[in-house]
Amino acid sequence: MRSMLYFAWRSGTIFPGSYPCAWHSRGYCYRGQRKKEELLNIGDEKFHLRHRDGVCGDEQGSSSGDAEAKMYSEENKFEKVGLGVDNEDIQDFVRLPEETFIDFSPGGTLKEDDDNDDGQSQQYAHSNRRKKSVEEIKHEADRVFEILQQDGPGFSVSSALDQLQLKVSNSLIREVLLRILVMLNNANSLRCAKLAYKFFVWSGQQAGHKHNSNSYNLIMKVFSEAKELKAMCRLADEMTDKGLPITACTFNILICSCGEAGMARTVVERFIKSKNFNYRPFKHSFNAILYSLLTMNQYRLVEWVHQKMLLDGYSPDVLTFNVVLRAKYMLGKLDQFHRLLDDMGKNGFAPDLHTYNLMLHVLGRSNKPLSALELLNYMDEIGCNPSVLHFTTLIDGLSRAGNIEACRYFYDEMVKKGCDPDVVCYTVMITSYVIAGEFDKGYEIFQDMLARGQLPNVYTYNAIIRGLCITGKFDEACTMVKDMNRSGCTPNFSVYSSLVGRLRNSGKVSQANDVIKYMIESGHYLHLTNRFKGYKRC
Repeated sequence: MRSMLYFAWRSGTIFPGSYPCAWHSRGYCYRGQRKKEELLNIGDEKFHLRHRDGVCGDEQGSSSGDAEAKMYSEENKFEKVGLGVDNEDIQDFVRLPEETFIDFSPGGTLKEDDDNDDGQSQQYAHSNRRKKSVEEIKHEADRVFEILQQDGPGFSVSSALDQLQLKVSNSLIREVLLRILVMLNNANSLRCAKLAYKFFVWSGQQAGHKHNSNSYNLIMKVFSEAKELKAMCRLADEMTDKGLPITACTFNILICSCGEAGMARTVVERFIKSKNFNYRPFKHSFNAILYSLLTMNQYRLVEWVHQKMLLDGYSPDVLTFNVVLRAKYMLGKLDQFHRLLDDMGKNGFAPDLHTYNLMLHVLGRSNKPLSALELLNYMDEIGCNPSVLHFTTLIDGLSRAGNIEACRYFYDEMVKKGCDPDVVCYTVMITSYVIAGEFDKGYEIFQDMLARGQLPNVYTYNAIIRGLCITGKFDEACTMVKDMNRSGCTPNFSVYSSLVGRLRNSGKVSQANDVIKYMIESGHYLHLTNRFKGYKRC
């Protein structure tokens, strides 16, 4: 029988006393005493072997609320003050978003373009692709769009469209509606919605054509952008009446639109009751809804749907637990996070790679490197080998907790295990060193990255440029912005604004103006030029 691990919840920390409380079918063993002793001196966390004794007992420590408050107060302190970097340095420093590390896919892919159309619609699309090239469809869409723009008193759009004698296809509808979406703004939103609907009705009346889910989703997107919510909801009803599958894209459009109007729960409840909510690869609508809400950062709705799921008698699976665990973490409800982990084990579900990834990140942010090491070792023992993502997730969490020594330890351990760092891992390490005020070490990592053929991304360059500025190497920073641009990695506005601000603060106003001029000449962020106070274009 496969070894099963149950994680206990105690006092608002995943592993009480920095150690996991584990019960499983085989003995819990270390991978060697050396690693444990090496880690004893990492960071401010004080480790003693006796901490392992009695971790499964009834002794209570501080309350979970206190533990949460402590974790987040320390985190905020680090984010604002930093180590070796002043407040301004931290304030304008851009880390890789946390979602980079704790996002997950349930399996399979879902493209918005094909959006789970029914079989008949797919056959139409396949037939049309053979008959018409993409360029032909775009040309026809341009002709339709020109006619729609002429709409007004005394002009019949439907008659003008009939004269084109077009063979309507879902591809043509998509091209036309996308053009309307691009044109739509606050001033013309109502007109765009009317034009889109006229075309949608006309195309639906043409012989041999049936609208598919994707066409409905696009017209609903137009109504959503135009704030025509009642019309949008009527189209959703029409989809249901015609038996078309309600897809993830439909769900996202409705939730994003109705959420702003305070109707999100009503919409979600409707989807829960829906019998034709079709979202591969999910087995039932609850998981589909939970995952969709997670991708939209609707964490409180995730909690609400999870409760309804349990009340309705549906049993959660590993995916359910992973989604809700992440929602609890993002809401800062760490006590509930740990209870949920415990429930997962009690229900007979072993953590998967996604679960372990989230656990490692939480351990990192809680500054518990020894607990993280034990978890990594346990993963090895059960054949769930940690990948570069798991190590990077842990390193990022430890970096946010300010434990740069532990970051380096796990980076070295990862390399020893033959797990090569990727661009994200390199970037996290570089960023960690820059924030910690150890730019030289970060630059060494950067050089190693280039030597191994890894191409920097915008976050990598961002970290190095800021590190150069912090150390007063402004000429090199300006040169790197240009090198970055030449390599095809466009600097984001944060890079420009940070560099300009630091140059000005150092009295290098002329050089700062040169950077702004270079940004403008490169055609970057022209609409944001007014944010540079005092700059006047010649």
